[in-house]
Formats: sequence, structure tokens, C-alpha cells
Amino acid sequence: MVRSPQTIIPSNSGIVVQSDPRRPDAMTTTVRGRDVVLSAIDPHPRDALRPSTLVTDCSPATVEAMRVSGIMRLAIVLAAVLFPEEGLYFAFFKWLIKNHASDLRGLESVVQSIGLDWTSARPPRLTKSTSAEPRVLPNALSPGGRAMSFRSVAAFLLDAIERRAPVIEIFGWGS
Repeated sequence: MVRSPQTIIPSNSGIVVQSDPRRPDAMTTTVRGRDVVLSAIDPHPRDALRPSTLVTDCSPATVEAMRVSGIMRLAIVLAAVLFPEEGLYFAFFKWLIKNHASDLRGLESVVQSIGLDWTSARPPRLTKSTSAEPRVLPNALSPGGRAMSFRSVAAFLLDAIERRAPVIEIFGWGS
């Protein structure tokens, strides 16, 4: 389910559906018959600097659709700023996207409280590199992990979904 289907090139194994991820009925129609939900809902980058609850607002619809459809597995993409890292570089980005981080925390708290099997990816700044080989650490950002390929996040989450593991875990990356 996407808000802007013109930005997606469908693969042979996937479908692209335009809808509003804040509506439980639309989400239920989209996820029914699936084994897992992979969520990468985010505002436009310029909107990440402003107060927003887009991600948190979508979480009740996602959870309700999964409940109605009997889906117990969720993979979500969040952001590295949710880790308690220190240092000037990390502090700056934490400050810069504090509104977005608050929104992401809202989603994560919903997911952690409802009894689903989930995997949360918290990557640093995403790039368009062709690399798909991240250094993944449970519950931490890799030392020096400032940027990584969006392909690495996708490869990790798809692999975690296929292996059905790890479950109920948060992962960070480094380049």
C-alpha cells in the first residue's frame, strides 16, 4: 500500500495498491491473505522537521487490519535516532528530527504493547548505494554507523521475514 504509486516500480512478486494507511478498512483489504506486514511509512523528508503524527496515526489502522486478518508478523523501518547514542553528530540529528523521532516512538510503543511478532529496523541516514551488506547489531547502532543503503535495510527485513526470525527485536546498522 502506497500513497504515491507512481513512485514505485512493481516487481513480479509484489503488488502496488494506492490507499490511505490511516484507514483500518483500507489496510484490512490490502493485508488480507498475507503472512506478514512490512511497514516503511514515513513523511516526506521536509515534513520530518515539523511536528507530525503521520506514523503514529497509521499504527492503529495497521494493528487493527492485522488483527482482523489474523496476521501476527510485522517488520517496521524506524530510524537510528531512537537509539540512546551520544556524541555531537548524533545529538545534532536527534535535535534536527526530534519531531519525527517522537512520531516514530509512538509507533514503536504501539507495536511493543500488542503482542505481535515484530522486527524493528533502525537504520541511520539512508542512501541510494548499491550495497546490500550491512553490519547489523541487536539493540544498537554499529560504531561509526552514519549512513547506509536503503537496499541493506530491505535485504535485512526480507531475510528476517523469510527466516521468521529474529522476532521481537530491534536492530541497528553501520555502513
